[in-house]
Amino acid sequence: MPALKRRLTRASAVVAVGSLLPLFLVAGVARADDKLDGNTQNPRLTGPSGGADGDTISAGVGRIVYDRSKNGSGGSVGAVSPTTTWTPPACWYAPKYTPEQLQAYMEPIWEAGSTGDQWDAEQREKYVNGGEYKDFNKEKTGKGYFWDSYVNDSYPPGWDKCTEPPFWVDTGDAPPARIQNAITPEMLAQLAYAEIRVPGTAVKLAPEGTTKVNLPTWAWLDGADFKPVSVTASIPAIGLQATTTAEPISLKIEPGTGDAETYPASGECAIGNDGRIGEPYAKGKADETPPCGVRYLRSSGDGSYKLQATVTWKISWTGTGVNQPQDLPPGEFGADQDVIVQEIQSINR
Repeated sequence: MPALKRRLTRASAVVAVGSLLPLFLVAGVARADDKLDGNTQNPRLTGPSGGADGDTISAGVGRIVYDRSKNGSGGSVGAVSPTTTWTPPACWYAPKYTPEQLQAYMEPIWEAGSTGDQWDAEQREKYVNGGEYKDFNKEKTGKGYFWDSYVNDSYPPGWDKCTEPPFWVDTGDAPPARIQNAITPEMLAQLAYAEIRVPGTAVKLAPEGTTKVNLPTWAWLDGADFKPVSVTASIPAIGLQATTTAEPISLKIEPGTGDAETYPASGECAIGNDGRIGEPYAKGKADETPPCGVRYLRSSGDGSYKLQATVTWKISWTGTGVNQPQDLPPGEFGADQDVIVQEIQSINR
């Protein structure tokens, strides 16, 4: 699959994804994230990088750097699922090559001859002979980059739609208006959305583990476990960044059976001012209705019910030139836990 490091041998020059995709799309894409060290931005990746080493070229100018230092952590964390059909960008354009890097990338392809004499000649005319650029635009070295396509590393539908060949953009200038999917702060925020990790949702119950038919079972989540989390995505080479933040807003309880009632009736428990969802049970509250919980109407028999607790997270972003939070689709993350429900035993006298 595409990667930031790729070997440019005669064999690799003939790789294609189907016969209809242009070679630029196959060999020119790169991963959205070069797998940073730990959860924070790797200092080695904070500026333009790349070069040629024998038949290997690394193109890291426009790679996305993720800072996950404020993300959720621990063994129970997971990715949020959008509550709509929205998905992050499948492909986009961003800086990829200096003039020397593009030369090191292109010339082995032409020398391999696998793309045909006519195509090779057209590309030489475009990038070398002055048809659009002279000598790979080396006279502008340090004043901009050749932009090219990148793809979302999960390869969602549409990942193969960015088919423009490399094009030059001066530092500080916007990409040509004809270019769709040129990287923006909002797109960075959308890509950071997929990197968000939130804590698991094993709710505390009272009674815990085993409850009785018709006995209100209290449910709650401690506020300390459900603080906002965030991920920042940036392209340091062009000074573009965005931070995507997830904040818990509610808990939905699904008892795992139709023979149950939830509190409130909707099953949606809002987050309180103290950051807690629901309220812990305390001695003396046995006759009270829990603000968040469930009452089972039938025994689970020899088994148990799968109570599902799903937290909804509000997702928003800020970024370069955007100081006021902008909404992205809410996300959900949930988990099941077993609840045993027993009949209340009565004694005949």
